[in-house]
Amino acid sequence: MLPSVRQHVIQVGQLSVTILESGSPGRLLLCLHGFPDNAWTFRHQFQFFAAKGYHVVAPFQRGYYPTSPAPDGQYQSAVLAQDLLGCIEALGYTQADVVGHDWGAIAAYGAAILQPQRVRRLVAIAVPHGPAVLQAFLSDYDQLRRSWYMFFFQSPFAEAAVRHNDFEFIERLWRDWSPNWIFPEETLQSVKDTFRHDGVVEAALAYYRCTLDPSRQDPALAAIQTTLNLSPVAVPTLAIHGSNDGCIGPYLLEGMEALFPAGLEKLIVEGAGHFVHQEKAALVNDRISEFLL
Repeated sequence: MLPSVRQHVIQVGQLSVTILESGSPGRLLLCLHGFPDNAWTFRHQFQFFAAKGYHVVAPFQRGYYPTSPAPDGQYQSAVLAQDLLGCIEALGYTQADVVGHDWGAIAAYGAAILQPQRVRRLVAIAVPHGPAVLQAFLSDYDQLRRSWYMFFFQSPFAEAAVRHNDFEFIERLWRDWSPNWIFPEETLQSVKDTFRHDGVVEAALAYYRCTLDPSRQDPALAAIQTTLNLSPVAVPTLAIHGSNDGCIGPYLLEGMEALFPAGLEKLIVEGAGHFVHQEKAALVNDRISEFLL
């Protein structure tokens, strides 16, 4: 653990959420990870933003050890957005700047749609928002090919495949998604260690199963869930994407402006892949810092 980073548990509804944090209470910068990853994905951001006066907090998302599994088995994006808003409240704040990567970006968009007054500024990394994304899953062969794993995760063989040969699946995804990144072995091992804990693989796959199978979603959240995919995001937003992202094509950012009435800025980082905030940390940190002023 980095010497400036502390770990403890907060209660968000029925969920016991483990967080990593750096800095002193002040302006909250809430950072949410995606798949296959954990809260340490923001290790390059902790000290940088704490030195600028932020209280930097990165939760382990629901189901990602040591955060507890979802007590009701729910992992749909509406619940992830509610978790984010619950974290802000549990930490004693009324508002936060939010950085979300991958699933964390989806949660961040959702929180800003549900309660825009709680999200001052939003930074979405590696996942666009809007109709182009949904259309890509119907008609864009290139994106469908990139997203093969989402459909594979619906199968009963997925858990065994992800675990096979010491989670080689995760390592291969990282290499496919960030083909130019020579990642530190300890970074990959940290993520594998997370996935070795009981229930984490099942929870991580449930994110995708809840997304593509409406029967797995909570009917009580149907109205909220419907609003999240195409609703405007009424907070200033910075979208960051790697030019070589092997998970989601950067061209899917095109046309997003129509859904961001408070303003949208974009940064395409040349030579970076899906884990752009780790691959080009200095550049990304400087751009986020500038945006959050």
